Amino acid sequence: MKRRLFQEGEEQSGEINISPLIDVVFILLIFFIVTTTFVDETGVEVTKPQAISSQQLQRESIMIAITNDEQVIYGGRNIGTAGVRPLVERLLSRGDIPVVVMADGGVNTSLLVDVIDEAKIAGAVSVNIATRNE
Repeated sequence: MKRRLFQEGEEQSGEINISPLIDVVFILLIFFIVTTTFVDETGVEVTKPQAISSQQLQRESIMIAITNDEQVIYGGRNIGTAGVRPLVERLLSRGDIPVVVMADGGVNTSLLVDVIDEAKIAGAVSVNIATRNE
């Protein structure tokens, strides 16, 4: 006599349960969102001067650019030298973050010094100048 694998009225389902797969995908998505670091770029391209003694800084930093036409840029908008101090004060409230000034090679030195002074007055412990190392 043959054994019956299924009882009367019970049908075999041909569907695959994908809810555990969806759970795993959502967990991976949340993991990548939480662990991703976002870098605020200045929004302009500057020609940085070259330096032999350049060092790599940590990834999270306040990036301020000074263009060749003497505009002080943060996040793609012109903040001027007067906007550096409130910006740095606000961003330093999150923690001790270094300030990196990306100045074009042809920038007036007095403007560069003004931007560095404003950042230091705002409480920045580490103010650096971005260079290219070749």
